[in-house]
Amino acid sequence: MERETLATLPNMISLSRLGLAVAFVLFKGTHSRLIIVALAGATDFLDGYFARRRGSASKWGALVDPIADRFFVFTAVCALLFDGVIDTWQYAILISRDFMTAVGFVTARAIPWLRGVRFESRMIGKVVTVLQLATLALVFVAPYLVNFALVLVGFASLVSIGDYTLALWNARRRA
Repeated sequence: MERETLATLPNMISLSRLGLAVAFVLFKGTHSRLIIVALAGATDFLDGYFARRRGSASKWGALVDPIADRFFVFTAVCALLFDGVIDTWQYAILISRDFMTAVGFVTARAIPWLRGVRFESRMIGKVVTVLQLATLALVFVAPYLVNFALVLVGFASLVSIGDYTLALWNARRRA
């Protein structure tokens, strides 16, 4: 049996978001951070594009991509909170889906009859990630639109949590 390698172009692009997260913390300037958010968004698109185009989608990629997304968003949102750029309630909305998804994952692994269910990315989850990144960009270019964007993030997060829960329930019934 051949082992999958982590060292593929799409996976390396995904992993670059870990470095971008560190850069976001280190660079305090508005322009620098805006560029870093744009790069994170670009890498989020490119990793999937190359994986599909090259036929190199993998189990590693399915694991690395969402972890890199969550790590970048969480790090950036924490940095903005600690720097006083966003308020605690804005922080809570921005990470609500990620927190609930993590709780759901741990819960699913703790319940014996859910352990066999495979987690897969869902389109609404990708929408939430795009909205999170867009909101991070708005913090720098149009702060007056952030609260409106947060309403969209919050609504999409609720839909996403419901969608993942329903998908988990349906997968459990088939398992």
